[in-house]
Amino acid sequence: MNSLVTYQVEDNLALIGLARPPVNALGQPLRAALLQACEQANSDPAVRAIVIFGASGLFCAGADITEFGSPASFATPNLPDVLLRLTRLDKPLVAAIGKLALGGGLELALACGYRIGEPQTRVGLPEINLGLLPGAGGTQRLPRLIGVQAALEMMISGAQVPAKRALELGIVDRLAGSAEHLLASACEYARELIASGAPARPSEPFADPAKGVAADFFERYCVEQEPRWKSRLAPRLVFSAVQAACLLPLEQGLARELALFKQAEASRQSEALRHVFFAEREAGKVPGIDASTPLRPIAKVAVIGAGTMGGGIAMNFANVGIPVILLERQGDALDRGLTQIRQTYGISVKRGKLSEAQLEQRMALLSGTLDYADLADADLVIEAVFEKLQIKQEVFRTLDRVCKPGAILATNTSSLDVDQIAAVTSRPQDVIGLHFFSPANVMRLLEVVNARETAADVLATTLKMGRSIGKIPVVSGVCFGFIGNRMLEPYAREAHRLVLEGATPAQVDGVLTGLDLNMGVFTMLDLAGVDVNFLVRDANRAAIAHDDSYCRLGDELYALGRYGQKTGRGFYQYEGRERHNDYEVIALAERLAGELHVTRRPVDDGEIHARCLFMLINEGIQLLDEGIALRSGDIDLVWINGYGFPAHLGGPMHYAEQYGLDKVLAGIRHYRDSLGDYGRMWFTPAPLLERLVAAGKTTIERI
Repeated sequence: MNSLVTYQVEDNLALIGLARPPVNALGQPLRAALLQACEQANSDPAVRAIVIFGASGLFCAGADITEFGSPASFATPNLPDVLLRLTRLDKPLVAAIGKLALGGGLELALACGYRIGEPQTRVGLPEINLGLLPGAGGTQRLPRLIGVQAALEMMISGAQVPAKRALELGIVDRLAGSAEHLLASACEYARELIASGAPARPSEPFADPAKGVAADFFERYCVEQEPRWKSRLAPRLVFSAVQAACLLPLEQGLARELALFKQAEASRQSEALRHVFFAEREAGKVPGIDASTPLRPIAKVAVIGAGTMGGGIAMNFANVGIPVILLERQGDALDRGLTQIRQTYGISVKRGKLSEAQLEQRMALLSGTLDYADLADADLVIEAVFEKLQIKQEVFRTLDRVCKPGAILATNTSSLDVDQIAAVTSRPQDVIGLHFFSPANVMRLLEVVNARETAADVLATTLKMGRSIGKIPVVSGVCFGFIGNRMLEPYAREAHRLVLEGATPAQVDGVLTGLDLNMGVFTMLDLAGVDVNFLVRDANRAAIAHDDSYCRLGDELYALGRYGQKTGRGFYQYEGRERHNDYEVIALAERLAGELHVTRRPVDDGEIHARCLFMLINEGIQLLDEGIALRSGDIDLVWINGYGFPAHLGGPMHYAEQYGLDKVLAGIRHYRDSLGDYGRMWFTPAPLLERLVAAGKTTIERI
């Protein structure tokens, strides 16, 4: 038998084990081996039922993603054909689902007439996360098994369903007592089927998926989801495929699903999302670090500062069972911080995402202190105090005195020089930047700032730690703002300048949200705090550049005490969270333009798109050239997970590749020439961008 599957016959049962580690991805070789094994079992008169299982315990995590977008994706035998053939075998097939059945793995299980899981089994159809839809029968067979609404919700969300819920829905027929007994239980199940004369495939619970569904169900569902889908293609294709399951016989529905899958696979959005998938896996690869790099133990964490950021950081560790001590200068500030954490957990309890017992368990892991001496046994200390270099340096001088040898000392600075912070200690090798994004208990991005003297084991430990608390850690070198905030500066600069020139905040934000960004520049600044942005900019004016008159509008709002949502007025007016245009801001922009001798004029949306996005892209390419970012994919991850850039556009670097690097360069040169002194000051193409275009390159890489 092929080495990709194991095959044996025991007591009238053919046991077929998928054996392509680590996750039994259903690439062409495994598809062929599986089909051959099933045909052998089907033709053997001694075999009366077939059990398919994961030879190493895990059933199947889906298709081989590297095949998507290439001829291998539908190389013979393709997955839809293999699974269709399995549904037509004349012997019962039992899928023994260990650990995972995702995507094509669940579609394989659905092609079997019977399914058994174990307590830790999780199933799902997450293809939507790659801009795809289930293309091997999932959109047709799942609605016939569990009903239209439940099936549609599974596919649109891409969420994994735990074993108990899978049993309730009818995705699995029964659960084994444990993972260790799964195969034995599957064999017992198969023997029961033989003994009872069960058919190869039982009748479907929802053979007519449309039956019982309200006549306007699909229309209402589409209207409700439209604001969330925005310009995303995949949800609409999933929706169309499930509609087909209700309107067409199975065979025609399968053909419709396949056509829709191929449309999704060929789309730019799926290409972008596949880029993001692989970028996440590449982000952990750092020169000088490998599996042999030793790791430091992280059994206790300390966080300095119990404000919104410090509290959010602490929650990440409590969530995974690591005790945290929070340090504050004043007792009332510490009490407020711990109370805020409890209230945040309480919201999760109300939403059913956390039990009261879990809340208490996590709060028990959190303690507070006013004394630095209580941090002496911490393995990792994260500073989250005011964003001012002198204050942070004083904190690190103290940590240097009180923390044990080998403790990792991390700063949560969003823009300051980590080398200057490390320099005030006697152990700069133990210092690193860990830039969490607000709210820190929610946002997935963690910028890991590798300072000049940071030790390899410190970097390796924090990268692993970041993943263990559910973050996407991305390594950055030391510079003003690191990757994300350094790129934010020219992006926000152009937004401010465009308002001086005649655009409105709402027009600028509308262009950006029209690209499916979560929010525009001015909405983001109002949310984060106009004061916060001012103070970061004010502390780093020398690093930002030669002329900061473009940000006078933000400076004036700060002086007026208009800090954004929290004060009810910023670039917009607010009633609660409801945002309204503020014509005083436009009048202020007109006055400032006059003082700065900026000519006002109508600004079209195309110019807003080009100036904001091209300068964002240009700065990212410069970061790559300087070695601050290791890969263009790392930059994309930062902007997707930290700044709301839409994943289905692949991040700003991938967006530039799809847009055309030559067009980006031409646009920058155009505005350099057409915007007078301002253009000559700011619109300088990154040398790497010029080299890439000159070399005829279409992807962003160092050359």
